[in-house]
Amino acid sequence: MLNMDFSKKVVVRTTEEEWVPSPAGGVLRKPLAREEAERGHATSVVRYEPGASFKRHEHPLGEEILVLEGVFSDEAGDYPAGTYLRNPPGSGHAPFSKEGCTLLVKLHQFDERDQSTVRIDTRNTPWLPGIGGLEVMPLHEFEHEHVALVKWPAKEIFQPHRHFGGEEIFVLSGEFCDEHGRYPAGTWIRSPHMSQHHPFVDAETVIWVKTGHLPIEAH
Repeated sequence: MLNMDFSKKVVVRTTEEEWVPSPAGGVLRKPLAREEAERGHATSVVRYEPGASFKRHEHPLGEEILVLEGVFSDEAGDYPAGTYLRNPPGSGHAPFSKEGCTLLVKLHQFDERDQSTVRIDTRNTPWLPGIGGLEVMPLHEFEHEHVALVKWPAKEIFQPHRHFGGEEIFVLSGEFCDEHGRYPAGTWIRSPHMSQHHPFVDAETVIWVKTGHLPIEAH
């Protein structure tokens, strides 16, 4: 068990973490949250060395991937850096990477009714206007769960707010900040149901953000 108490805030600066070997040769991981060693709820940064592959496996409760670097592939296609993927509950594949890649991967965290297959090239998807100076790129939503990229212009200050169903952030570039700390690129932040903060940035910053998906009954 790792970071499975959803009532507590978790901050991991992944660039400072060590890579841990996986059961597949050439596939390394930085575990962020994990229920069991090779099954159940898991959030990780994953690196495929050039030519590495993983044997075919199923996703009983789905798989969510953001390609951070390189090109990730499976039998259905090639997904360059910036690609957002959702493989629904019950799906399976045999992933590999010819040139190597780094991914943010979330396993076994979907509602079983959320059957959407999602493939979005975020590098070629338009930004939409958000609140204040923010720009938003919606990636997926299901009931209370919302996933998006958010671009913050330099010196932007957002309004104080609470997170119904919690919030999860991965800082892709720049430095995300709030009254609790500063979070450089590569930082993963998970804040519990009804947590509150007052975020801001000094330099332009892009974050991957998911809200409304964490347990409410933990409180």
